[in-house]
Amino acid sequence: IFEHPAGSYKKIFETCEELAEPLPTTVTGRIPSFLRGSLLRLGPGLFEVGDEPFYHLFDGQAFMHKFDFKNGQVTYFNKFVRTDAYVRAITEKRVVITEFGTFAYPDPCKNIFSRFFSYFKGVEVTDNCLVNVYPIGEDFYAVTETNYITKVNTDTLETLKKVDMCNFVNINGITAHPHIEADGTVYNIGNCMGKGATLAYNIVKIPPTQKGLDSENYFVFVETPVKINLLKFLSAWSIRGSNYMDCFESNEAQGTNFHIAKKSPGEYIDLKFKGAAIGMFHHINTYEDDGFLVVDLCAWKGFEFVYNYLWLANLRANWEEVKKAAMMAPQPEVRRYVIPLDVHKEEQGKNLVSLPYTTATATMHSDGMVWLEPEVLFSGPRQAFEFPQIDYKRHGGKNYTYAYALGLNHFIPDRICKLNVKTKETWVWQEPDSYPSEPLFVQNPDGVDEDDGILLTIVAAPGAQKPAYLLILNAKDLSEVARAEVDYSIPVTFHGMYKP
Repeated sequence: IFEHPAGSYKKIFETCEELAEPLPTTVTGRIPSFLRGSLLRLGPGLFEVGDEPFYHLFDGQAFMHKFDFKNGQVTYFNKFVRTDAYVRAITEKRVVITEFGTFAYPDPCKNIFSRFFSYFKGVEVTDNCLVNVYPIGEDFYAVTETNYITKVNTDTLETLKKVDMCNFVNINGITAHPHIEADGTVYNIGNCMGKGATLAYNIVKIPPTQKGLDSENYFVFVETPVKINLLKFLSAWSIRGSNYMDCFESNEAQGTNFHIAKKSPGEYIDLKFKGAAIGMFHHINTYEDDGFLVVDLCAWKGFEFVYNYLWLANLRANWEEVKKAAMMAPQPEVRRYVIPLDVHKEEQGKNLVSLPYTTATATMHSDGMVWLEPEVLFSGPRQAFEFPQIDYKRHGGKNYTYAYALGLNHFIPDRICKLNVKTKETWVWQEPDSYPSEPLFVQNPDGVDEDDGILLTIVAAPGAQKPAYLLILNAKDLSEVARAEVDYSIPVTFHGMYKP
């Protein structure tokens, strides 16, 4: 396990200036000829406004990064996304819209009455789309977890328009991690007010421009014990100046519920599947096999909310402090759950999983609830396998072998990992004082194997002469293919995409 006593990871949580034009890079190694187009990444780029800081990792203002590949050459460009949250903050030189963990104080110039009325008009929800970028039809959108998505021009990185999903579907918020099918159909999950002021989850489908084939049959929705308390959420702003983080609650007794829905026709399958409490942000893959659903995910053991450990003050602490805090946090592990689709009441007490290659179990209880125990695919103390990626184009929703991830060492991203989910073999790329980002898999068009291809990641190397580089790794063994160094400090990024 690498140690980081120099604390140079603090640099990835610092504000950046945007560029006026693309910068050249210094390439070592050879850029594969099949790489054309752009790598797009999103993350926070502005960590304070005037003398007001943002407090949480998910509060910094959305910053878009782009590496362009052309004839073996690489250029780098970036721009802030011109969201309302960003534009108003820059104009007023203060935090204007409450973010995930930062409360925006009301404008002192507005009197109590206008504040009172604006409360009844509804909460001003942030449109700070710093989490991901993905295509819908011909267009591209930068997104976060609220109801606002922002249309962007992926060539110039100009911000085109803010779109309120509420105008199209009945939701309060929607995740930044849609499932995109081979034909371009976008599926996502949101939540809305159901009958009698109850809360409901809903699956949102955005059909593609051309009709295609719909293959896989089920959705699996994992409901962890960590929730936003909507009443707290709606009253919070008006009364006592709180933020999103204040509205989370976790109920240990609830455990984790696994909900199954049929895709076509869309219907909920009324079977109760349950497991011990976990936190979860990312699924790796899910596929159907012989009457079972195999669900691979990145879990954090227990019911405590992992975001409690992602305050910027924690992440910018000295290495010994960072480690101490991470010792208290939930433990990460990669888990495989197996859900039987054919469940009969008389089978209680015995393991219903008959797939030969997994130790995951499912046991029927007398009340008809099926208890799921996972198989652990990867576990290292305070070493998370997170921001997972697969050969999504060919293996999303299908039986697969390889997953790639960003390795978090006590929450600090310091390596790229590969996992064979069948044999549990692992590979690692790592260099001292180097902080990579989520690795994106790009298939070699002439490749045959599932891992014939490359991984693209942006590495911050704050101590180096050139403080950041795009790194290209061979997906087979994580050996270096090439790097393109840029004379610019690139901050942390969350998700992104390769656009051919």
